[in-house]
Amino acid sequence: MNVTTNKIDTANATIAAIITNEAITANVDKIAKQLSKTTNIPGFRKGKVPVSAVKKQYGDKLVQDAEAEALRDVLSAGLKEIGVENEAMIGEPQVTKFDKGADSIDVEVTVAMRPEIDLGDYAKLVPAFKTPKVSAAAVKERIDELAMQQAELVTVDEERPLVDGDTAVIDFEGSVDGELFEGGAAQGFALTLGSKQFIPGFEDQVVGMSKGEEKVVKVTFPENYGGEALAGKDAEFKVTVQEIQMKKKPRHDAKLAAKLLPGEEDATMEMLKEKIQEQLENEEKTKLYNDELKPQVLEALVEKITVDLPKFVVEQEMDMALNKKAQSMNEAEIKELQENVEKVTELREEGREDAERSVKATFIIDALAKVEGIAVAEQEVMQTIYFEAMQMGQDPAAVYKQYQESGYLPAVQMAMVEDKVLSKLLNDTSKDA
Repeated sequence: MNVTTNKIDTANATIAAIITNEAITANVDKIAKQLSKTTNIPGFRKGKVPVSAVKKQYGDKLVQDAEAEALRDVLSAGLKEIGVENEAMIGEPQVTKFDKGADSIDVEVTVAMRPEIDLGDYAKLVPAFKTPKVSAAAVKERIDELAMQQAELVTVDEERPLVDGDTAVIDFEGSVDGELFEGGAAQGFALTLGSKQFIPGFEDQVVGMSKGEEKVVKVTFPENYGGEALAGKDAEFKVTVQEIQMKKKPRHDAKLAAKLLPGEEDATMEMLKEKIQEQLENEEKTKLYNDELKPQVLEALVEKITVDLPKFVVEQEMDMALNKKAQSMNEAEIKELQENVEKVTELREEGREDAERSVKATFIIDALAKVEGIAVAEQEVMQTIYFEAMQMGQDPAAVYKQYQESGYLPAVQMAMVEDKVLSKLLNDTSKDA
């Protein structure tokens, strides 16, 4: 078999060949002979079926299998000629030509490969920056916030109006169109003003009331309110303030340190300040990384490193972008696209540059992960999805299954690898302020 190869670049190649009818016939005979030993055809004993009977039984299917085997031989010979292992290929080879003639078949197969990437001195592409430092005032402010969360509530004896942050112990009774509604009344309810625990506008109108005061609070239930009977309805609440409570500001001492550093023996305020400073600086560092430095580093890597891109991967990325864009279109826009093929092509082509940058970034991150020894196991992906689902109050197992069935797990894994790679590059470059 005469095979011609063209390695376009490190990511793309074509393999062409002329498959003769003799080669197809030889394959048909070989496959039929193999089948004759295992197939069941009425009137013949298993293992004793004549080759002629097999050919008659399977006909065109034998020819198709013979052509497929010939194509595999073409691909194998071509890959060997250009020195590419099967593991280096990306996706399935694309048959771009299959022209049947009287005596032969003219075929061409396009293959995509994982590109060879020269990362160069990539560390120089990471900008120098100083690790954020926080002030003593910021540390004190955070400790004050944490202390107030732990503070005990005390009754306010002095005569004064309620202010934001106070806890109002109230009796209330709600009605819509003069009719009381279920779940709209309570006695001795402790409402922290500013917590947004009640529907919008309620707490704002309680601010300024005094102990013993009675007031009618007028509000409107949100349109998306859980109870359909009340959604969007105007309501009135008769509110009486029974008691005003406020948090007693705790002293900054060892007792507070022990409360905020559970499990820490002989906790001191100095230890607490160090812990809070470290926490705040990590928060500032994470914000700096995510909002500014990681996008900047990725942009520099994509801009400066040369990568041959597998064409079909770029095309797939463009298709996904087009589908995503279509999902946000209205019926009229979809109909226009269905009636105008040129418009579809134009819209798809608009996403080429972004698709190329996205694919390029993926290959660069993949290469950097190998060099830096970074990997994300499936178990880590699962734990991340479970944790995020629990934070959102969702069923972790159901969310993970949804990701799995939608084919999103590889994308999540790649995003986690990217985050780790960029974090390591930045950590290796950071300087203390």
